[in-house]
Amino acid sequence: QVQLVESGGGLVQAGGSLRLSCAASGSIFSINAMGWYRQAPGKQRELVAVIISGGSTNYADSVKGRFTISRDNAKNTVYLQMNSLKPEDTAVYYCNAVSKRMDFWGKGTLVTVSS
Repeated sequence: QVQLVESGGGLVQAGGSLRLSCAASGSIFSINAMGWYRQAPGKQRELVAVIISGGSTNYADSVKGRFTISRDNAKNTVYLQMNSLKPEDTAVYYCNAVSKRMDFWGKGTLVTVSS
């Protein structure tokens, strides 16, 4: 089992920045990939960014060039640096970990971008 706890959400003006953190605990050595998803009101949850065990990353087209996913293995933490935020980035952001073909989720952190 993997436990994930997100932090760093909040209210920010358009053009601003936020950094989300996701601390993992439990069976962390079995994690193959970690990522961030988001779900806006009335919309489906969508992938924002992912980082796999080898270090490669992938981003949704809508955030490329603005968001950066990174990890600190010593702290078992994954980050999502979000710059040039737009109102359409408003959503609940969820941390995800894939371990032994199972998905684990955090409870989410709300990001609100005002115009």
